[in-house]
Amino acid sequence: MTQNFADRLTSAVEKAGNPIVVGLDPHLALLPDEFQVARDPHASRAERAEAVVSFLTGIIEVCAGRVPAVKPQSAFFEVLGADGVRAFERVVQAAKAAGLIVVGDVKRGDIGSTAAAYAEACLSGAETDIMCDAATVNPYLGTDSIQPFLDACERAGAGIYVLARTSNPSSAEFQTLNVDGATTLVDHVADAISRWGEGLVGTSGWSSVGAVVGATHPDELRRLRKRMPHTPFLIPGYGAQGGSAKDIAGAFDESGLHGALVNSSRGILFAWQKETEAHWKDAAVRAIDAMRADLAAAFA
Repeated sequence: MTQNFADRLTSAVEKAGNPIVVGLDPHLALLPDEFQVARDPHASRAERAEAVVSFLTGIIEVCAGRVPAVKPQSAFFEVLGADGVRAFERVVQAAKAAGLIVVGDVKRGDIGSTAAAYAEACLSGAETDIMCDAATVNPYLGTDSIQPFLDACERAGAGIYVLARTSNPSSAEFQTLNVDGATTLVDHVADAISRWGEGLVGTSGWSSVGAVVGATHPDELRRLRKRMPHTPFLIPGYGAQGGSAKDIAGAFDESGLHGALVNSSRGILFAWQKETEAHWKDAAVRAIDAMRADLAAAFA
């Protein structure tokens, strides 16, 4: 029987001793100079994609044993066309081989038949070594757009993180709309997430159906934790977007380990830009260590 995603994640977090997920967002313009071909408009897509893979496999080496998970963002690969998609698969494969949980940041959401194809492509296809352990999904189309992903979670022991309260500046335009005088749209989404996840709760007490809740909304994060007690959160917005370790403390249990994954992307991948004399790998190690210490201090 395939192990529940939430249980696998819980074990990975305990082994690493922290709840960090490193966002693999290979902004082509920000890669270290040794990968400058990635931003050369005259280079072939294949050459640029190869540079992205080389950089990110180096980051994966840094992450292995230090954090439980990584989160490749598909958009930065897709800009390189078919070569980029192959690069995405190679990065997923390398991360899984290194023992890391892989959250595919793909934000899929479509009608049922199309959602089923997306779920298979991301989570439950036959080539398991390039399948993500979990994927981000958009609930705007309703339950029938989510059901194929729930089926994939049960079939493949995968997980999903449903967009709930995101960290981008204009997220309040829709997410905080008052629906009936007492609840907001995000409250209704949160209730749906809890309902979708009821049949996928593992022995850890956490569900394989998670929610994306930004670090930039600490009060709402605490409120949504009470509304979704068994839902693991994926928390963007820490660091570069202004969220602090204390802002996200309300998402966790008393151990400070379980309840959420906290994402950092640019702050780790491109830490070398603040340490111009350091090798980019060494700078990434120090950035991870600093984040681990920051999160630990919030629960001291």
